[in-house]
Amino acid sequence: MLTFTDRATDALSTFHAAAARWDPSARLRLVPHGAELRPEFTDAAVDGEVEVAVGSITVLVPAGVRGMVDAGEHNVLTVSAG
Repeated sequence: MLTFTDRATDALSTFHAAAARWDPSARLRLVPHGAELRPEFTDAAVDGEVEVAVGSITVLVPAGVRGMVDAGEHNVLTVSAG
């Protein structure tokens, strides 16, 4: 299970709003890269991804990713045990 701090929720909402201006159907995917979760935009889910509610949006995350997601400087998303 993933949980999101308020800062992470705000960062993801900002990323999603930026994409939605150009493509209202854009979806947000979080891709693990070490301790980071890097946001990418996509049109559809792929096998092995689950939808996770974050505030008023949903994001796609690989099944099995767990921890606390926070946003730091420049909205870099990190995930830690928690």
